[in-house]
Order: sequence, then C-alpha cells, then structure tokens
Amino acid sequence: MDLLRSLPLGLYLEQPQTWLHKIDPRVKFAWLMSFLTSYVLANNNWRVLLVVVLILATLIARIPRRVWQQQMGWLLMLSFFVLAIAAISPDGLGVDYQSRLPANEQILTQQANSNNIKEPAAEKKAYSYVLFHKGPVKVTRYSLSLAVRLSTLIFTVIYSTNLYLLTTAPEEITSGIESLMQPLRRFKLPVTEIALTLTLSLRFIPLVLEEVQNLFRSVMTRAINWKKLGLKGAFKVWMTVAERLLENLLLRADQMANAMMVRGFTSPNEHRVQWHDLRLKGRDWLAIATLILFWGIRLAIGTQA
Repeated sequence: MDLLRSLPLGLYLEQPQTWLHKIDPRVKFAWLMSFLTSYVLANNNWRVLLVVVLILATLIARIPRRVWQQQMGWLLMLSFFVLAIAAISPDGLGVDYQSRLPANEQILTQQANSNNIKEPAAEKKAYSYVLFHKGPVKVTRYSLSLAVRLSTLIFTVIYSTNLYLLTTAPEEITSGIESLMQPLRRFKLPVTEIALTLTLSLRFIPLVLEEVQNLFRSVMTRAINWKKLGLKGAFKVWMTVAERLLENLLLRADQMANAMMVRGFTSPNEHRVQWHDLRLKGRDWLAIATLILFWGIRLAIGTQA
C-alpha cells in the first residue's frame, strides 16, 4: 500500500504542465473561494452544476488519468452512498397533519343536500410530497433535497481544494496568499511569517504521509496475530505506533529547523526568496472575466428560492 500514490492529498503535479498550472495563483485562489462560497444559499441545480464544472475542468485541463481517476472515483462513490443513504433516511419533518375533512363525512353530505348547493369538483393536482414509497424505503422531496445538498457539498469542498493543490506549487500558493494579505500589514500583522509557516506546513504533508506509510508497513511485516492480542492488546499496539509516529514527526520538524539555522536563517524579512514573479497575463484576465460571468450566473439562476 503506497499512501503517496493511493491518497495524493495536497501533492503537487509537476509534470505535465497544464493550462491550470499556468494561471496566476491569486486568480486560482479566487476561483477556489468562489467554489466554496457560491454554494451558500444556492439551489440544488447550482450545486449539481458545480460538480459538473469541476469534472469538466479536470478533463479539459488534460490532467493525466492516473492522477485523478482513483481519487475522483472514490470521491464520487462516497458522494453516491451519501446521496442514497440520506435520500431514504427520515426527513426529520415529524409533523402530524390534521385532516381537512371531518371524521364523519355524512355531515357534509347532509348539509349539501339540505341547502341544495352544488359545489364544483375539486381539481386534482399532480404534486406529491412522497416521491417513492415501497416497503421500508421512503423518499420524500425534503430528504432527496437534503441528500443532494450533502453529496454535492462533500464532492465540491474536497475535490475543488485538491484540484487547486494539484495544479499549484506550494511556493506559488504562499506567494499568492502573501500578495493578497499585503493590506493587513497596516494592522501590523506578520504577513511574511504567516506565509513562511504555510509554506513549511504544505511541504510537511508528504513527510507525514511517508511516516504513516512506513509505520503501517512495519506493523504488517511483523505478522501480528490480532485475534490473540484481543481488543486491549491491539489498542496498546496502535498507541505505540501513534507514539512512534509523533516522535518521528517531531524529529523531522527538528531537523528542518536545524537546517534553516545552519544556513543562517534568522527572520523571513531578512531572507526573502522571490519564488515567482506574480504578474497577470492574458489568460489570467480571461479567467477573471470568466469568474465574473460565473458569479453573474450564480446570482441569476443559482439563488435558492
């Protein structure tokens, strides 16, 4: 089991360079925030449209199939299971409706005959709150709407963030965020220090996955008989593994700090490294114009009624 390949969360795809890689990180960050915020107070049609847009963006960008196939497949399967379970679950509207007709319908018949009043026949409407009901399985309009909201939310939040990290280098992310945070310097906030911390944390994600993978392999190669250990013994083994994982991660962090100190690093302001020259180009302005169109469509047809 290779966690770095089967679970590529937070990893950057260096090759091939797609058109998503070449867009300015600030513009891509604005797109990411748009995906995460336009979901609020949106109707289900817009939520489904966000999922479709993310899938089409992955295909149009020509990201290698080996990169997104497994993760997108598992994520779509998870969203489908959430959709199915939430749709057949109780909708939470435990309200007992009072009948509009009296228990004894002869009262209305007698009253109508006595007054000789002929009432027009009521028109039947095709509306039905219960969409499907067979045995214990019951799907209502509210449960289906809630299921669509939950499943699309899971896919949109996870996959949009992963697509951003997949096509944007950690140094580009920190440079873009630092550029966007420049107005906060007026409030004496340590913008450069925050950007440096974010850079180190993004670089630390592969190290965490590597340590988890190595410890998992070490446990599997020892052929432990979990049945003989029992619940208490298995808990002690995994606590030991977790303790060892924490020690290894702290050791890696200490080695990283020593490497920076040896190279004479004292403060971010005195050792600034310009990773990327952030300049908006033609494709960036096209992405910004598309983003404005995106929000125009969202406000026009995506608002929840």
